[in-house]
Amino acid sequence: MFRVGSKAACLACRNLVSTNMGVRFRVPLQKLHPLSRAIHHRYSGNTNPQRAPHRTAARYFTSMSRLPMRQPKPSPGSGGRNYQQQRGFWVARLAARLLKLRYILLGTAVGGGYTAKKTYEEWKDMFPDLSEYNWVIPDFVWELSEQIDLDKIAKALPEMEEIAKLLPDFDKIGENFTFLKSLLSSETTSDPQLKATDTPTTVMQESSEKQYKKGLLGELILIQQQIQRHEEEVRRAAEATKARPPPPEPAPIPPPSPSPPQQKRKSSDKEKIDQLQEELLRTQLKYQRMLERLEKENKELRKVVLQKDDKGIHQRKVKKSLIDLYSEVLDILSDYDSNYNTQDHLPRVVVVGDQSAGKTSVLEMIAQARIFPRGSGEMMTRSPVKVTLSEGPHHVAMFKDSGREFDLNKEEDLAALRHEIELRMRKSVKEGQTVSSETISLSVKGPGIQRMVLVDLPGVISTVTTGMATDTKETIFSISKAYMQNPNAIILCIQDGSVDAERSIVTDLVSQMDPQGKRTIFVLTKVDLAEKNLASPSRIQQIVEGKLFPMKALGYFAVVTGKGSSAESIDSIKDYEEDFFQNSRLLREGMLKAHQVTTKNLSLAVSDCFWKMVRESVEQQADVFKASRFNLETEWKNNYPRLRELDRNELYEKAKNEILDEVISLSQVTPQHWESILQKKLWERVSTHVIENIYLPAAQTMDSGTFNTTVDIKLKQWTDKQLPHKALEVAWETLQEEFARFMAEYKGKDQDDIFDKLKEAVKDESIKRHKWNERAMDSLRVIQHNALEDRSITDKPQWDAAIQFMEETLQSRLKDTESVIRDMVGPDWKERWMNWKNRSPEQHIRNETKNELERLLKLHDEHTAYLANDEVTTVRKNLEARGVEVDPILIKDTWHQLYRRHFLQKALSHCNLCKRGFYYYQRHFVDSELECNDVVLFWRIQRMLGITANTLRQQLTNTEVRRLEKNVKEVLEDIGEDSEKKTQLITGRRVQLAEDLKKVREIQEKLEAFIEALHKEK
Repeated sequence: MFRVGSKAACLACRNLVSTNMGVRFRVPLQKLHPLSRAIHHRYSGNTNPQRAPHRTAARYFTSMSRLPMRQPKPSPGSGGRNYQQQRGFWVARLAARLLKLRYILLGTAVGGGYTAKKTYEEWKDMFPDLSEYNWVIPDFVWELSEQIDLDKIAKALPEMEEIAKLLPDFDKIGENFTFLKSLLSSETTSDPQLKATDTPTTVMQESSEKQYKKGLLGELILIQQQIQRHEEEVRRAAEATKARPPPPEPAPIPPPSPSPPQQKRKSSDKEKIDQLQEELLRTQLKYQRMLERLEKENKELRKVVLQKDDKGIHQRKVKKSLIDLYSEVLDILSDYDSNYNTQDHLPRVVVVGDQSAGKTSVLEMIAQARIFPRGSGEMMTRSPVKVTLSEGPHHVAMFKDSGREFDLNKEEDLAALRHEIELRMRKSVKEGQTVSSETISLSVKGPGIQRMVLVDLPGVISTVTTGMATDTKETIFSISKAYMQNPNAIILCIQDGSVDAERSIVTDLVSQMDPQGKRTIFVLTKVDLAEKNLASPSRIQQIVEGKLFPMKALGYFAVVTGKGSSAESIDSIKDYEEDFFQNSRLLREGMLKAHQVTTKNLSLAVSDCFWKMVRESVEQQADVFKASRFNLETEWKNNYPRLRELDRNELYEKAKNEILDEVISLSQVTPQHWESILQKKLWERVSTHVIENIYLPAAQTMDSGTFNTTVDIKLKQWTDKQLPHKALEVAWETLQEEFARFMAEYKGKDQDDIFDKLKEAVKDESIKRHKWNERAMDSLRVIQHNALEDRSITDKPQWDAAIQFMEETLQSRLKDTESVIRDMVGPDWKERWMNWKNRSPEQHIRNETKNELERLLKLHDEHTAYLANDEVTTVRKNLEARGVEVDPILIKDTWHQLYRRHFLQKALSHCNLCKRGFYYYQRHFVDSELECNDVVLFWRIQRMLGITANTLRQQLTNTEVRRLEKNVKEVLEDIGEDSEKKTQLITGRRVQLAEDLKKVREIQEKLEAFIEALHKEK
């Protein structure tokens, strides 16, 4: 047991440990128990001597802080017994001391643990409660932390060794370049004369070689410089040979034969030239092969990187590529028709050429897939096809308005793509036409494809053949000019090399649109056939150098697009093209340069030219659209300051909702309103038939039995043939009128007049499509027949209602009859005196006839409805006696109206008598001279009208209104899908202005996004 001396640094430790316990020696504080050091550091930090020491500190940590009091030692003279007792128990005292030390250590350990725990809790309480701020962290973070297994992700990551295997072997590439460099240097130094003649250029080239001495790019540049050096040496050698004059030849003496040294010198110069040309060709081919190999390795590496990025573990936000942003702008511009003459001057590559010149084949070689339909000699490209080329991990194609991806590595997808393009072309061509100006938009992505936008146009023709429209030639010219007149469009002029150059049509057209050739690239196709068929290959050189055609161009290229078979693949065509140019005398004899051949070099050159034109012109075009947007917004603010800018689609949706609300309001019409309208309109429709064909003929009978029989027969005939059909017509007309009424009432509530055409068209088309249920007519016929069969009037109110209905009907008819008679006889004496009117001669005759016939009716009050012939003769003679010549037909017409008035007046007086006849009706008119069968007839008609109106109302509210609403929805959906009809029905300057504003804003925003991405790429 160790004992701590007086050098303990803290008073707490001194109080805990006694100075005279155990062995005494000094122990530094650093060697104390960690718990004691913790206690010391916490409570011994006060170094101020004025402050009292923390004596009670140990009480917090142990119960042994107050030790038991020791008994004092006995004095030596106190007696030996006690001393012996104490001496005899030294073992017990030693054990007690040891036990005390154990308790001290145990208490110290317990107190130290409690102190450490309390210290931890105090520190823990000092920290704020961060659980309240869990809402700051998004929910998907907690979900990801639960779902993502970080161990699996770490195992799925590729190792650095695997990535290194994917990279090309740069050591081998460097060795190849070193070998090629040594080969070229040895070939160059093999001719000391040529080297000595070009010392300054050699020094400059050596200095440039030092600049690019290291690196893969330096090796490529060095090879290119050596190729240029070989070309310069060949050119100088050829010029030296031509410049050497031949030896003089005297006239009289025959020319002497050249000396052997001169012949040897000439042959050696020619051999050197041939040797240099062969070396130059070999160097160019090696250079081309090396570039292709490096490009292939780069293509594979980029494909792997794009696949890793596309299928990465961390899903990134989908970001459109630069060329996709630009293509979207062109798609919007193709549909934009501005009234402010804001023309589309954004760059694109326009592919033009004569028919069957190989335009489509060149485009397929650039796109690296056989994507277009093919035909032997016939026109296949019937509309412009915009192809957006971009780089991607997979070789796929997709239409702008479709989500389907065509895998261009699969033959079945290629066939489906060609078929779809052909269908879209034929669909875009209107009836009676051969070509169309409607653009088909297609995007193609794949590894190693150059980014650009190309437009394949229909081939230019010289003659319209059978089956074509008469204006096909002019239409193709107008489409081609519309695309080529864009000052920033790059014209890719395709010329067939296998036919005579004089037969070309497209070159003259291109010369008109681009006289200076600042944006034209000339491509000569089918060079293999041209070399085989032409007797003079120098003609091809003249074409490629721009000396044969009057047109000018930025660059000239010669390509081979296969052997003419549609079954050839792109890879086989590339191999055939490469083999042809390697063995062609055109390259071997220097007629063509290496950078002027193959579609690969062509696509690189076109892509560079395209992006150069884009960078030069896109910001200027953005400013043009910004100015157009300002003009349109100013016009809107001045003309429509309180209206929102709603385009045609938004206005259509607004009108659609209004029309549907109006249709729904039909279901809110009360049943009483429906029945009153239906009953009124139905009686207006059938009242003439009831009075003229049923009531009047039956009233001419002499007794009640004959009257009732005649009424029953005529009612049965009417019900079977006419009445149900008339009732359905009335119901359908009522539904239309109510629908129109609701639309007119809704129009008064802030209705926009711009919807009038649309609403009228929807109403007419819905009514045209609506057909009443045919089974309703049969059921309605049975109901009406049963209603007319019932003759029972149960109470006095029903009797009074029938009399009132009869009285109103007869008064209305009497009023109409008196109006007709008044028109026949002209004004009476009051009107003549008051209004200064006179009767016409015909009216005078009518008036005299009327007076004569009225005297006849007074004499025979119960006269029948028709005049007898002798009565007609009597009336005519009486009129002739007064000097009035009258025709018998006029007498009968006048009698008809007079008798009608007489009958209606008698019927009204009889109706007044029948008001008190309900009692006699209940007794079946027994023992009564009063007969009111006509009141029963009108009761039967009135009851039939009420029942019919109720039946029609139920059918309207339960069936027909819903069917009409369904028809309206179908009509609205059909109009919504037909953009042309929508344009016809929603018109006006306000609509067009909103459409232009929407398009211009969209174009400007996308152009700004494209420009921002373009600057970032720089």
